Amino acid sequence: MDRLKQIETLVAVAQRGSLTAAARAEGVAPAVIGRRIDALEKRLGVKLLIRTTRRISFTHEGSAFLEDGQRLLADLASAEASVSAGSIKASGHLRITAPAGFGRRHVAPLVPRFLAEHPEVSVSLNLSDRVVDLVNEGYDCAIRVGDLGDSSLVSVRLADNRRLCVAAPAYLRRAGVPQTPAELVRHECLTLSSEASQTRGWAFMVDGAPTHLRPRGRLDCSDGQVLHAWCLAGMGIAWRSAWEVERDVAAGRLAVVLDEYAAPASGIYAVFAQRKHLPLRLRLWIDFVKRDYGDPTYWAAA
Repeated sequence: MDRLKQIETLVAVAQRGSLTAAARAEGVAPAVIGRRIDALEKRLGVKLLIRTTRRISFTHEGSAFLEDGQRLLADLASAEASVSAGSIKASGHLRITAPAGFGRRHVAPLVPRFLAEHPEVSVSLNLSDRVVDLVNEGYDCAIRVGDLGDSSLVSVRLADNRRLCVAAPAYLRRAGVPQTPAELVRHECLTLSSEASQTRGWAFMVDGAPTHLRPRGRLDCSDGQVLHAWCLAGMGIAWRSAWEVERDVAAGRLAVVLDEYAAPASGIYAVFAQRKHLPLRLRLWIDFVKRDYGDPTYWAAA
């Protein structure tokens, strides 16, 4: 209990800006707050606060511990709320990241509905095609599309993700239609830059075995939506997810090539750091997304 009180005190000092203000809010003497901070620093063996007569500031170790302490208190509040009055009640802040294009279409629209079901949860959504470091950048969950690299992260498969090789009819009239994946070396291929998440290249089935190719072209970009636009403009062949290009294929704006070599569907995943006990808000978010993505009518409507 003393340890928890020390952490609560450190967070209160950070939120209110001084030991005096934290003491006033709790109704105790400033000396009591000071003794708790001293005891915490002694137990940890590091200096957390730099205190002067005019202001306080956090050391590097203090800032790191403060962030962990805030997360611990939020998780504790969530755990208590989940059993209060016999009902599931999540609270606290959730930081989510997703690929830009997929996130705009299939993550961002879910967030308001999730918050409506859980009014005491708040969400920060980061949309980026780079692979975000969940642990070091402080994210609770990533929605990722495609093959996952080896890591210590935990993943939950939410849905299948089928990829198609597509090009504008104008490009195919000009450059010809590739008949095998090997012929892609003679084409302009629109690829994600190396900092983006498509790390293994384009996947095909050749002679019954999965094969990964790294086509090259004069254009690459870290933003999949830009690649989609370039493809529509007839700049080359792109390897895109079906959810992104199926409307264009149906409308004749894009044509599918090498479909007989298409690899089996990869996955759409929720990825999070290994934890013994997941915060309730994170468990509910994963269940919420999985429920929608697992419904075939969702993708038909989307």
